[in-house]
Amino acid sequence: MPRKRHGVTAVLDGERIVLRPPKKMDEEEYLALNRRSASLNRGLASPATTPEEFAALLERCRGNANVCFFVCRKEDGAIVGSINLSQIFRGGFQNAYLGYQIGADFAGQGYMTEALALMLRHAFVDLKLHRLEANIQPGNLASIALVKRAGFVKEGYSRRYLKICGRWRDHERWAILAEDWRASTGLHD
Repeated sequence: MPRKRHGVTAVLDGERIVLRPPKKMDEEEYLALNRRSASLNRGLASPATTPEEFAALLERCRGNANVCFFVCRKEDGAIVGSINLSQIFRGGFQNAYLGYQIGADFAGQGYMTEALALMLRHAFVDLKLHRLEANIQPGNLASIALVKRAGFVKEGYSRRYLKICGRWRDHERWAILAEDWRASTGLHD
């Protein structure tokens, strides 16, 4: 039986992929995926490539303010990427920050589109969040296209917003509200 997090089953089942929490036994496969994807991620993301970074990832995933999943292909269980919600705020905010990355071998095949749809359902239905925000570098056209397809709206521009790969980088702020997601999916309270 899948383990529970935040009061819901922490395995999300899609058509071609499943989202599941990372485990210690995933270390070798995940690190190899990220090492093979170094050129795709260069300047955009710095996913774990060492055992120490993987241990830190597992530790972050244990926190109550984070939800972390590996995106795994159903046909063979291969890890194709990761998706997470961080800094989950409750109270009057009900917000989280969305992050994701796909391995170079699996980019452009629709896996992250499906993973994002599952994560949005999880965030708005299971976790009952009101808003998700994705911060994306302006030159990351594939990522911008992904969130646009999912219904995110560009809200602004943040200069030197996040330090990625050792440099402060500008980001566009994209967000989606629960009511906009529900309207686009036909789900109602």
